Amino acid sequence: MSHNNRNKLVFTLKDRCRVCYTCVRECPVKAIKIINGQAEVINERCIGCGNCVKVCSQGAKTFLDSTSPVMDLIESNDKVIACVAPSFPAEFKEISDYKNFVGMVKALGFDKVVEVSFGADMVAKEYKKILSENNNKACISSDCPAIVSYIEHYYPDLVDSLAPIASPMVAITRIVKEKYGADNKVVFIGPCIAKKAESDEVDEILTFTELRKLFSENNINPNISKAIDFDPPYSGKGSIFPISRGLLQTAGKTDDIVKGNIIVADGKEDFKEAIKEFSKGNLNKHHLELLCCDGCIMGPGMSCPGGRFEKRTNIKNYVTEKLKNLDENVWNEQIEEFKNIDLTQKFLKNDSRINKPDDAKIEEVLRKMGKFEKKDHLNCGACGYATCEEHAIAIVEGLAETEMCLPYSIEQLHNSVNKLNISNEKLANAQMALHQSEKLAHMGQLSAGIAHELNNPLGVITMYSNILLEEMEENNPTREDLKLIVEQTERCKNIVGGLLNFARKNQVKLQETNINEFIKHSISSIIKPDNIEVIFNSDLKNPILQIDQSQIMQVITNLSKNAVDAMPNGGKLKIFLEEHNNSVEINIKDTGVGISEENLDKIFTPFFTTKESGKGTGLGLPLIYGIVKMHRGKINVVSNNDPNKGPLGTNFIIVLPRTQ
Repeated sequence: MSHNNRNKLVFTLKDRCRVCYTCVRECPVKAIKIINGQAEVINERCIGCGNCVKVCSQGAKTFLDSTSPVMDLIESNDKVIACVAPSFPAEFKEISDYKNFVGMVKALGFDKVVEVSFGADMVAKEYKKILSENNNKACISSDCPAIVSYIEHYYPDLVDSLAPIASPMVAITRIVKEKYGADNKVVFIGPCIAKKAESDEVDEILTFTELRKLFSENNINPNISKAIDFDPPYSGKGSIFPISRGLLQTAGKTDDIVKGNIIVADGKEDFKEAIKEFSKGNLNKHHLELLCCDGCIMGPGMSCPGGRFEKRTNIKNYVTEKLKNLDENVWNEQIEEFKNIDLTQKFLKNDSRINKPDDAKIEEVLRKMGKFEKKDHLNCGACGYATCEEHAIAIVEGLAETEMCLPYSIEQLHNSVNKLNISNEKLANAQMALHQSEKLAHMGQLSAGIAHELNNPLGVITMYSNILLEEMEENNPTREDLKLIVEQTERCKNIVGGLLNFARKNQVKLQETNINEFIKHSISSIIKPDNIEVIFNSDLKNPILQIDQSQIMQVITNLSKNAVDAMPNGGKLKIFLEEHNNSVEINIKDTGVGISEENLDKIFTPFFTTKESGKGTGLGLPLIYGIVKMHRGKINVVSNNDPNKGPLGTNFIIVLPRTQ
């Protein structure tokens, strides 16, 4: 299968993706699409640099596994040549003698094992010719397939500036097929993922990570492998190709700032900046030597731990030893032998650029994320994009989601928490109201039974005590006792009457009422001392409300009387009305002594009262509660009796619907 047409060179293991957006942040071309929080690689835009594979701590990003196709090649009747990239000493640092490494590769079944670095020797000579020519035409190195792919996709106008030279991998492939026969199959082994899609001339590509996997599966280790040298052609200084400036040193050139006209840039940010400035003509005909990684020794196909400088040292030690033992005559003969090999390469434009969306669409997305002005653009990079505008563009293009914006998501989370708290509060109030209703229903049934049973004997007591009182002489000392009996019997009758009113489900007789005038009239009937000030205020635009006037009058006067009783030393009684969507809120607020927290849950319970004995029956508030509920309204109370927590007082809040 053609390497250039292979799909899913890099892809996502969805069950491992944890929505951290690290891959988006590290992808130099933003070839990552976020769908429902999952990061998917866009194959058409991917340059195969493997940055996402290197940075994904969860192993959610992986690349095309070539181990099975390679083993199929080896087990076929074809002869297979392994071409090993010069960065192998940086990967297999645990193997002290490189010949043991070669023996391990051959133990897999390869017929020949050669060094790609000889191809690098040949390619370096071609670069030396270009860099030495004084034709005022600057060029960009083409040995890194990720760089080539980046230019083909995102700077197609610079394709002609790519050095028309094959990479060391392609060069050594042509050389070994010339030397050992065109029918030989070639497998490249190296640190690069992008190599898997670079050229059709190479049959298969293994990364060093995959090579280690094959060693493990076949129980191959340096302790039991034979020490075998590489097969010819033998390489020279090209073994330093995988480190930064390796191409220049192999070609005998320098990036000296004063004398040279070569700029070296490697790493995902620096190479992009160099190409960008080159495209603008800002580099005054400087040549560019570019690597997508920080040298091939840091490629995504490497699995050995260690820093760049340690790996660079391993390469240096290997090359130093190699050059010490190099037979230059043999090396020169090989160079001469393959001098006529075609080392040219053509590159194709594959424009993958996306036109910038309309500014209006970008602004619309930014507004959705709460970014109305430039000062709202935090450019924090948490989404994986450098700026808020880049993120908004990606959203318009369908590559990103608004939830990727951390400040926006946090704000949404806070809003959700607030809404949840409000819902919980409403639920708690509804549960409390339901509990209260059930309690009152049971108490109502009990009260009705008691009231009916008491009414008959009370009627008899009242009647006979009054008869005796009428017949009693004025100066009889027993007369006062009879008066007390009559008085207390009347009190019992009132209590029983309250029980019946509380228990029975009175019918609500609604009529349209100007609630402002109604409240004012109710206030006028309140008996209060001079040291209490009554304040009324209404914000209603429409004062018309459907209520049962006699019952709501009971509510207002009862609550107002309670408020007056709660202010023995004087204070203010405030009654104010507020407009809501389709309801009216009545607040009856006093500056009295307040109600303790432990009593707040009991105030609507029948027979519970905080008043002195003989001054309250404990049926007033339950009756009010029932009246409000019959009007399909709500009643709540807020109170404070602790001066350390703020002003003292109680506020009864009644909400009545405009229409029933």
